[in-house]
Amino acid sequence: MFNTDASQAAKEADSVLACRKLRKFYTQGSERLTILNDINLDIHRGERISIVGPSGAGKTTLLHMLGGLDIPSEGQVLVRGRDIASMSDRDRSGLRNRELGFVYQFHHLLNEFSALENAAMPLLIGGENKKRAFQRSAALLERVGLAQRLKHRPSQLSGGERQRVAIARALVNEPACVLLDEPTGNLDGDNAEAVQTLLLELNKELSISLVIVTHDLGLAGRMDRVLTLSDGTLSEAMQ
Repeated sequence: MFNTDASQAAKEADSVLACRKLRKFYTQGSERLTILNDINLDIHRGERISIVGPSGAGKTTLLHMLGGLDIPSEGQVLVRGRDIASMSDRDRSGLRNRELGFVYQFHHLLNEFSALENAAMPLLIGGENKKRAFQRSAALLERVGLAQRLKHRPSQLSGGERQRVAIARALVNEPACVLLDEPTGNLDGDNAEAVQTLLLELNKELSISLVIVTHDLGLAGRMDRVLTLSDGTLSEAMQ
């Protein structure tokens, strides 16, 4: 007889990011507004997942839950098997810096710093030696096509270049998973295509998982799995 307990244990051991019976709600007086309801998800090493759904469905809220930027009302978010909601703020921030990367629609680069300094920021925050941090960041910026832009500040870069710096920053710690919220939503068609292709190449090269929230069905369709969030619940589309 097939051992379902052993199968579940093996599945969970392979997860880099997961949630169990995740719920998020807000209470106003006697009213409860449920945003996420009983979400279960396993994301494995190197896996590419897209999350689609109507505006206001809670996609960004879910991404914030998965990234430890917000705490669930109920349920668990597990990063490499560790429940991040049960951690102190300091421990959660440290785990988030080591194990998770973030890319947003707007790059959120620090204008007073160069591309090299921006990309190195997670390493520097984590206590890495400055020389080694800059060496690793320079190598990654070269990989994303910005070898000649290391000393440029965000205002001196194009929109596509700024987003490439943001991607380098998200990957520099070699995290388990990168969470992306509309990563190409602010780019024109050519730059969006270039960034999408770059993400897929880096995913394959580094075996870093991707979770992408997007309205771009073309980008969503390039992932391994397409999940739809609607009415607070998550379902998987058949590929």
